[in-house]
Amino acid sequence: MGKLALLHLLCGIFIFWAVSVVKAEDPYKYFTWTATYGMASPLGTPQQVILINGQFPGPRLDLVTNDNIVLNLINKLDEPLLLTWNGIKQRKNSWQDGVLGTNCPIPPNRNYIYKFQPKDQIGSYTYFPSTQLHRAAGGFGVLNVYARSVIPVPYAKPAGDFSLLIGDWYKTSHKALRQILDSGKSLPFPDGLLINGQRQSTFTGDQGKTYMFRISNVGLKTTINFRIQGHKMKLVEVEGSHVIQNLYDSFDVHVGQSLSILVTLDQSPKDYYIVASTRFTTTVLTSTSVLHYTNSQTPVSGPVPAGPVNQFQWSLMQARTIRWNLTSNAARPNPQGSFHYGKITPSRTILLANSAPLINGKQRYAVNGISYIHPDTPLKLADHFNIPGVFTLDSIRSAPTADSPHLATAVLPSSLHEFLEIVFQNNEDTMQSWHLDGYDFWVVGFGSGTWTQASRKGYNLVDALTRHTTQVYPKSWTAIFVSLDNQGMWNLRSAMWDRQYLGQQVYLRVYNPTASLANEYDIPTNALLCGKAAALRHP
Repeated sequence: MGKLALLHLLCGIFIFWAVSVVKAEDPYKYFTWTATYGMASPLGTPQQVILINGQFPGPRLDLVTNDNIVLNLINKLDEPLLLTWNGIKQRKNSWQDGVLGTNCPIPPNRNYIYKFQPKDQIGSYTYFPSTQLHRAAGGFGVLNVYARSVIPVPYAKPAGDFSLLIGDWYKTSHKALRQILDSGKSLPFPDGLLINGQRQSTFTGDQGKTYMFRISNVGLKTTINFRIQGHKMKLVEVEGSHVIQNLYDSFDVHVGQSLSILVTLDQSPKDYYIVASTRFTTTVLTSTSVLHYTNSQTPVSGPVPAGPVNQFQWSLMQARTIRWNLTSNAARPNPQGSFHYGKITPSRTILLANSAPLINGKQRYAVNGISYIHPDTPLKLADHFNIPGVFTLDSIRSAPTADSPHLATAVLPSSLHEFLEIVFQNNEDTMQSWHLDGYDFWVVGFGSGTWTQASRKGYNLVDALTRHTTQVYPKSWTAIFVSLDNQGMWNLRSAMWDRQYLGQQVYLRVYNPTASLANEYDIPTNALLCGKAAALRHP
């Protein structure tokens, strides 16, 4: 073969390969899940729980960055159901977010096929039911997104990978708990804590090796302190962000939050307590599991290691030690992108104050005096089909007012590519936890008392952590920056589910008047239609 012919052949092979790479899609993964009721005894007393494929908690969903997920959820409960994918950004795809503002719930004996990607994400996440108070009955599970092989992570591959779902739990059924809230009362104190749906479990590893523990607080309302007897915990990842790798003896995990730690089994060969205990509660609930060395002949013994003695100040100081690792890769080779958050002036400030008013003689929770109520038509469908009378864009102010608290469907208008400063003002004497669907945000500041413009002097504008759920301490404020680069209708809510259920949530409408697939996907052809959209047809 002549040199010229060989060159043409090699060029043809290269062009074919390049075109194939460009056209190649990310891998598809298919799942079929069935939600049913079943009996379990998480705290020793038989009770009805929600099972996914017969499991409590539900199946562990292990994904790789940019996998295409096709998940058929079959609802065999006696009530409508949705699952939400806590922390998955659903890029250009709020259609798949799985909350009542974006999706019609799946009726009993029906199904819905979710189609989404963990686009450019890596880390520890969860899923759970967003409807009614189903989360109090189970239906939650682990969702881990692993890095593609071509993207390095800033730590050696661990010898094992454990996921721990920690959370408060009630022996009372979710329907009875719902009746308590509907009657205008607050939930009672939880009955106990669970680790992976049990009072005790065992995690086994080899002496001298390092293991990853992925910790998520899937409870309803209580901050939990996590610790492992005799072992240091190296924090490496928080809700999709690699962090400066500090060592901790124990760690506070607030409701809705997730994190990953590395633990080296560098102690003498025996068994050690793994401990979860409630924080900021008069009565301290504790649940234990066991870290078992494979060469151990000695079971756990002695008192369970105590948690931190100091309260909010200790937790606040710990929170300030969590810093973004600016030198590490994430799901993309350049996680910092083309801008740095600390060099951008926010286009506007939204100040959100939570409260616990009585409205019509019943306990409710509110944001800027508005206690959210669900319309019969999802906001996203009303927006898409231009259905009047479902929501208005002046339903909630961007700062607290002196108006009397009242019920409304609260929607905050915003524009695609705005850069917002959002301040969560907590004037109550209780811990709060806030989550934003569709986004990560930079937690730039914590402070006590009332936020003022002077509070910005204390912001971290260098290496603030980016995450999807942040705590707000009592009589304090937390400030975040968020770049609105994801068009859609997004739920901004209390992660404490009793407060969310009774109105402490709003929706953020991120809008661009020019329809474009570059900004947002079309409505799915299988989208469920309900309420005022029930009689409509897909375009």
